[in-house]
Parts: sequence; C-alpha cells; structure tokens
Amino acid sequence: MAKFRGAIVVDTEACKGCGVCVSECPTEVISLANAVNAKGYNYAEMANPEACIGCANCAVVCPDGVITVYKTKVA
Repeated sequence: MAKFRGAIVVDTEACKGCGVCVSECPTEVISLANAVNAKGYNYAEMANPEACIGCANCAVVCPDGVITVYKTKVA
C-alpha cells in the first residue's frame, strides 16, 4: 500500500489570516505566520510540514480559496 504525504501552498498575499484552516487541521500543520502580507494580515503557513496528510480540510474551509493541497507518494 502506497503512503502519501501532503503539502499545502498558500497564496500569502490573498490570505486574510482568518485562522479557519488552523482550527480545522487535524494534524496541527498550519499556523498563522508572525510576518504579515502587503495588506497587513498574518497569513497561514505550514508550521509542521512532515505531519501533513493531505486531507484538504484547510482548502475546503478556506473562505477565500487561497490554499492548494498536493499529495506526493512517499517511498
């Protein structure tokens, strides 16, 4: 059985830092960055990339659709 690891890409300039993705992540992969984007928002970022399972909960709940989820096969 193949194993997969997930990864997310956040459009940091479009992210409004609402934090919905943070609370919906079952593996606590996402956090809000200490840095801010051009609009002054603390954007979402991967805090613990190795724990991402690629479930896509974050992308589903993101009200602005700024998160893309990828899955890669782990050997």
